[in-house]
Amino acid sequence: MSSTAADVVRLLTVRGETLAVAESLTGGMVASEITSVPGASKAFRGSVTAYATELKREILGVDATLLAARGAVDAQVAAQMAVGARKFLGADWGIATTGVAGPDAQDGQPVGTVFVAVDGPSGVADGSAGGGKVEALRLNGDRAEIRMESVRSVLALLLRELAGEQTGNERAQDTERNGGF
Repeated sequence: MSSTAADVVRLLTVRGETLAVAESLTGGMVASEITSVPGASKAFRGSVTAYATELKREILGVDATLLAARGAVDAQVAAQMAVGARKFLGADWGIATTGVAGPDAQDGQPVGTVFVAVDGPSGVADGSAGGGKVEALRLNGDRAEIRMESVRSVLALLLRELAGEQTGNERAQDTERNGGF
């Protein structure tokens, strides 16, 4: 269990909010990391591992024209996956991973190209599809390293968004509840 996953679960629990996950290249690793945290069931709704491109469209509602034009490894696809997971699983927050872990390029994208996305209750940031936030990553390493770094990156993105949305009073209450951490 990572401290980032524990922090995500803690903040979601304190806020009374829930999380849904959409994964492609990480194949369930994000959900596994979250559910390794004791008490995760208070905040975690579930996940969709949409490894096949058509599942991104059929289950998560990713635009078919976008998928046809750009392929599954794309910033807007990641954003729509996060929105789709959030809606499909009835959560306050949705996060998503899509990319190329290797060994071969995919959709014209080189190995190590990854997009991670978050979509929250108020449309977390400006300028991205779905009203959320997307980060483009260029990762080095083997397949396992790229996948692990993708997990770390999407959880870190969510944690930044959760921490950024807390008011000073919520942070003080959270600190008090958690022994000063």
